[in-house]
Amino acid sequence: MELPGLAFAVWMFICFYATVDGYPNGKVREACSSMIPCHGSSPQLSPEHTITVNGTEFKPGDSIEVHLSGPDFEGFFIQARDAEHLDTPAVGAFMLVDRRHSQLLTCGRTKNSAVSHTTKVKKKYIKVYWVSPGDAPKHVQFLATVVKKYKTFWVKIPGPIVSQPNAPSPTTPLHTTSEAISTSHPVSYLTKRASCGSMKFCIRNPSNCDPESASCFFLSFRQEKSSVFIEMSGPSEGYLAFALSHDQWMGGDDAYLCINGGHHVHVSTARLEGRSPPVLDSENALEDVSWRLVDGVLQCSFRRSIRLPAYKGRFNLDASYYIFLADGEANEGGLIYKHRRQPLITNGIYNVTDFPRDIGGSRSPQLIKAHGALMFVAWITTVSIGVIVARFFKPVWSHSFLFGKEMWFQVHRMLMLTTVMLTSISFVLPFVYRGGWSQQAGFHPYLGCTVMALTIFQPLMAGFRPSRHAPRRQLFNWFHWSTGTTARILAVVTMFLGMDLPALDLPDPWDTYTMIGFVAWHVGIDVLLEIHSYCLIRKVEVIEDDRVQILQSLTSAEAEASQNFVNNYSEMGWFFLYTHKNTDISMAFLPLLLQGRLFKQIVLTIYVCGNIVFLIAFLAAINQI
Repeated sequence: MELPGLAFAVWMFICFYATVDGYPNGKVREACSSMIPCHGSSPQLSPEHTITVNGTEFKPGDSIEVHLSGPDFEGFFIQARDAEHLDTPAVGAFMLVDRRHSQLLTCGRTKNSAVSHTTKVKKKYIKVYWVSPGDAPKHVQFLATVVKKYKTFWVKIPGPIVSQPNAPSPTTPLHTTSEAISTSHPVSYLTKRASCGSMKFCIRNPSNCDPESASCFFLSFRQEKSSVFIEMSGPSEGYLAFALSHDQWMGGDDAYLCINGGHHVHVSTARLEGRSPPVLDSENALEDVSWRLVDGVLQCSFRRSIRLPAYKGRFNLDASYYIFLADGEANEGGLIYKHRRQPLITNGIYNVTDFPRDIGGSRSPQLIKAHGALMFVAWITTVSIGVIVARFFKPVWSHSFLFGKEMWFQVHRMLMLTTVMLTSISFVLPFVYRGGWSQQAGFHPYLGCTVMALTIFQPLMAGFRPSRHAPRRQLFNWFHWSTGTTARILAVVTMFLGMDLPALDLPDPWDTYTMIGFVAWHVGIDVLLEIHSYCLIRKVEVIEDDRVQILQSLTSAEAEASQNFVNNYSEMGWFFLYTHKNTDISMAFLPLLLQGRLFKQIVLTIYVCGNIVFLIAFLAAINQI
């Protein structure tokens, strides 16, 4: 169970290291497509460096000398691409001249298709050779990303275009200007959050987050006469989207997308049909479009009329809808991929042109949140406490009764029946939400059904429990223990898998570490009580000989009275009362019984409080999503 958490921790360390230190060794394969360094800032415009070549024509197999020069720079990244399709992968292969300051990289499936730096040592000039492949495009353009210092860099500086002999003129205009890529056009800055609820209808996730922060998903609507001005922002380098829907299910919805295509953000309307990818509209009904991509935060804004009768599929904005807010990945060509986590969905229907509001939403349906909450209550608190009570508190509460039965048994039975009830209710909720079996939840539903079956089987088996001294009682005890233990282990595994499903998706890696902490907490308390019981048994074995000798010295009446006291007050069945003839010995061992009971009661209190802390932590996390 620790592997997911460990893998996530390693992944986080790698990403954090890359974000802080960039790529000082030049191994920038992660940036092969975008050519954008992970430095947490925006590229500069008007580059200071130039790319030059020693020719303008080539044939397959020819080599061309490529130079990168300019003021001192620390890092660089050079590729050659199809000049008519700059979003396609690199073509051709490079050869090095100076291996001290440059190295070959493989981008995609093309070996040695890029060149980068080896160290952060400042340099003014780089020389390499590019060898054209046999299937080279008709026109090839060289591109370079140059890092002057950590926060100052230029992306995809356009270099010369080289062409094959007698190549036809390109079908699209080629980018030959000296301007590097801009990350905004025109710049879109979000208005202040103070106007949320007073001038604008706002949706935020997490609730009440600052829309100017890098972790806040934000959507706002502001009515302006017959139109609505819409702003959208969130931490995404792929796409952001929102949709208006008549229900809380995808399908037949009016969608709006801001898609990062590498060096340009495409803002478009779309139509959602079922769970299929959105179909972008060829005609765009949006006006005053602007966008901005900075530090991994995508912002866009646009305006649309409240009513658009000429555009099929566009909803009127003066009606009430559920509102979806989603994010996901996209490639440089603008192709979007399915969102990995559940979209945020408002808890009710709203009219964005009605009264301004400042609301949140949930990325998990209420039925799924209830499912998770009930399972946590059942398998973190009631079942765990019930098992501890049955296993270690029989001798402590063996002569205390509740409703005519021993107290430990009544407490155990009440907690276990509560577990069965909570698990049964929780088990039904996902089927009610999905309307059937989920094909996208992996092993979670299969394990959940197994746990449910064992949960029902356990009390049914208890109903046929043999009497205490029956020959089959030991066999029953073994089956009862093994079934319960199997159910608890599978329940923990099922919760591990369920916490990361898109419908719930508790925060990573917090959820994994917290669940590991709970398992360690339960095992630790169990081991502690086992050790305590073992120590008591060892002490009893030590005094067994003294007990026999003392009882032999008593009269029959004294021995019977002494044994009755032992049976009534002994925790393990072997603590002894010494007669008035052995007062010193009696007073020495009587506290052992009381101390053993007090220790277990203290441990149980601490254990219950610890379980409640874990439960509150998980319930609070569910409430936040």
